[in-house]
Amino acid sequence: MFSHIMIGSNDIERSRRFYDAVLGVLGAGEPLRNQNATGQTRLFYRHDGGSFGISEPLNGEAATFANGGTIGFKCVSAEQVKQFHDTAVAHGGTSIEDPPGLRESTMGALHLAYVRDPDGNKLCALYRPR
Repeated sequence: MFSHIMIGSNDIERSRRFYDAVLGVLGAGEPLRNQNATGQTRLFYRHDGGSFGISEPLNGEAATFANGGTIGFKCVSAEQVKQFHDTAVAHGGTSIEDPPGLRESTMGALHLAYVRDPDGNKLCALYRPR
């Protein structure tokens, strides 16, 4: 359904350090670094058919996060959910909502963890047992 997700950053190098570590937990490698014609730097992480981009805002204004928005990352185990969370916190993220763990929902049992990245973007690590 989606081709990519792009978020803004006010400190592209801080974001690179954060996402290198956090997305590394999921198996993503180093990002492709791109600088557009007007000088903004963008990072593109590609993994498992998806693309996740981080950009300095093209309009020159401060990057802000979406109120009510969440970016979900698929994990392969409950342990990977916890590792995603712990790695995010160790690299400047903030743990939010309930601690990482199993939750019952209308969609069945889910292992979830929620964090905010250093720019305030809300991230979710999710594992759905079969």
